[in-house]
Amino acid sequence: SGNDVCSDGEAKWRRFSAFFDLNIMGISLQAFANINRQAAHAPSTNLTAAERPKTPVVILGIDPALRRTGFGVIRRLRQSLVCVESGTIQCSAKWHHSQCLLTISDTLDELIRHTAPEICVVEGLFFAKNLKTALIMGQVRGACIVSASRAGLPVYEIAARKVKQAIVGYGGAQKIAVAKMVERLLSLESTPGPDAADALALALAFALESQSPLAKPAGRL
Repeated sequence: SGNDVCSDGEAKWRRFSAFFDLNIMGISLQAFANINRQAAHAPSTNLTAAERPKTPVVILGIDPALRRTGFGVIRRLRQSLVCVESGTIQCSAKWHHSQCLLTISDTLDELIRHTAPEICVVEGLFFAKNLKTALIMGQVRGACIVSASRAGLPVYEIAARKVKQAIVGYGGAQKIAVAKMVERLLSLESTPGPDAADALALALAFALESQSPLAKPAGRL
C-alpha cells in the first residue's frame, strides 16, 4: 500500500541517517526518496572501454576562485583512495587581479612538480548573473588550465551539481555535506576546509566515475 511504501522509505532514510546524519547534510526524507528513485531508473550509457578516460593513479582537483582557489591531490592505493595534499591558495583582497592569477598559476606549477598528478579536474562553468563575476571566474579557470596543460596533464571539467551527486548522492547537497563525505571517503583525521574539500571532491568524483561502467565520462577541455 502507499503507507507501506512511505514507511519503508522513511525506515531506510533513518538507517542512513544513523551513519551520515542526513539532516545536517541537508538531505530531507523527500530528497532521499528522489535519490532512490533516480538510482532505480538510471539509464545505462553503454560506453565501451575505449570511450572512457584511463583510470589514473594520481588526480589533481582544482576549485577555482580569485581569492581562495582550492586544490586537492588524491592517489589510488589498491582498492582505496588517499589524500596526498590539499589546501587553499589565498590571495589578499588588496592584490590586483593580475597578481592573484600569477600566484595561483605559480603555486599550481610547484604543486604539480612535487605531486606528479596524471590528470587535472576543474569545476565546470556555472551560470552567473553578474557578468563581472563570470569574467573573473573565466580568468582564474584559464590560469589553472594553463598550469595543468603546461605540465602535460589532460584537463577535465565536472559540474558542481554532478560532483555533489557523485560524492553525496544528491546534487543539491550543502557544502558541509560534501566536506563530511570527503573526510569519510579519504579517511581524513579532520574535515577539510570548504575550498580544499570541493577540490578533493572533484578528484574523487573523477576517480569514482572513471571506474563506473554506467557513468558518463567527464568532459575534456
